[in-house]
Amino acid sequence: MGEAFKHKVAPGATVTAKVLAVDGNETLERADVVAAEQPLEIRVVAEIGGRRQRHSVAVTMRTPGNDFELAAGFLWGEGLLRHPEDVWRIDWCDASSSQDPNNVVAVSLSPGVDFDAERLSRHVFTSSSCGICGRASLEAVRISCPRAPIGTFQLQPQQLVRVPSTLREAQPVFSETGGLHAAGLFDGTGRLLALREDVGRHNAVDKVVGSLLLEERLPGSDRVLLVSGRASFELVQKAALAGIPVLAAVGAPSSLAVELAVEMGMTLVGFLRDERFNVYSGADRIEIE
Repeated sequence: MGEAFKHKVAPGATVTAKVLAVDGNETLERADVVAAEQPLEIRVVAEIGGRRQRHSVAVTMRTPGNDFELAAGFLWGEGLLRHPEDVWRIDWCDASSSQDPNNVVAVSLSPGVDFDAERLSRHVFTSSSCGICGRASLEAVRISCPRAPIGTFQLQPQQLVRVPSTLREAQPVFSETGGLHAAGLFDGTGRLLALREDVGRHNAVDKVVGSLLLEERLPGSDRVLLVSGRASFELVQKAALAGIPVLAAVGAPSSLAVELAVEMGMTLVGFLRDERFNVYSGADRIEIE
């Protein structure tokens, strides 16, 4: 991990709870730090018929912090944004338009950007991975992501097996609470470039993608995305739409995740822990003797 990389705990990311700790025959009342979970409503302000109109598009349960990135990354993953310049501005909603303005984000689209709420896949499909699934899902990704992510580098196995510990060492809220997922963006040498934490693993990835979008660094070519849980179809989808060619997970991939990774020419790594890993697709990007 580079010395320049520092990830700070966002205000409101943790709360203190009173617990009764039981250890054998001993009990003790004490304070415990837990990860915060609050709803975030994402609204889109778009020009329709010559008038700017506001639409509520999603409510997600998240850990407060990097909320603008979360909103931008979510909209990118849903295909509602095509270019970084599609976003004109992102604001908190004022008190007059929301009872809880700290949990409502409004993404204003640039004039002339088409907005089609019907593209929101979460309103059409449901699955155990909190998003879209099945053959219709694969077709939707083909339409939204016609170009495969570009990854011309090769990863050294000894560098790859080190990235989970690098990610863990940089997780401030997990260190306090033990209750968060993480998504980390690495370069081809295993250097950590970005880290986001959230109670939802999809939200953590959206925050990483949103950071790239708002910094105009999409597509994420020659980058590695590491997630702290399993590799679901939707996480492969989000990586593909962000142009990230390598997705690694400390847990298992699903069958549809493997199928999508193969189709998109991506490298998919699972069970990356204890200096071991399985390569499910794109083994040519890893220098294995």
